[in-house]
Amino acid sequence: IDFDLILEKVRDLNELAEESSFRIEHTPRGARLRQPEPVPLTLYQNGVKFNGPFRPYEDPSTQQCLQDIMDGYFPSELQMRYPEGI
Repeated sequence: IDFDLILEKVRDLNELAEESSFRIEHTPRGARLRQPEPVPLTLYQNGVKFNGPFRPYEDPSTQQCLQDIMDGYFPSELQMRYPEGI
């Protein structure tokens, strides 16, 4: 696992998300801009903790998640939970 490359790709995705991260939230007195809650990612020597419990690198869902990040995309597993992005 190339941790430096993963971190570089995550930084790139974070920069992209910061450009369009604010959403309009309607309130009883008008509206306000709201920034979505971040999704934590913790890398371990033998797996990751992302969007739930610890997952080993050998797990197919972990491999797909990391492949999405390496390809420059937000993880596909987050699309249902965050349809407008995160």
